[in-house]
Amino acid sequence: MGVQVHADRDVCIGAGMCVLTAGDVFDQDDDGIVVVLDEHPSDAGDARSAVANCPSGALSLEE
Repeated sequence: MGVQVHADRDVCIGAGMCVLTAGDVFDQDDDGIVVVLDEHPSDAGDARSAVANCPSGALSLEE
């Protein structure tokens, strides 16, 4: 099944690194808080990079 993407919207600081890194997986709402567009991306490479680069630690992956 691959990976499942999780985002803790209470931890998100709205830096937008996730959208810049994996815009097909993540977006931001009107307040700049992360929104997961694709919980099960077929190519998890960009999602992994977004998780690794999230400055607040709001993102995680479940294998």
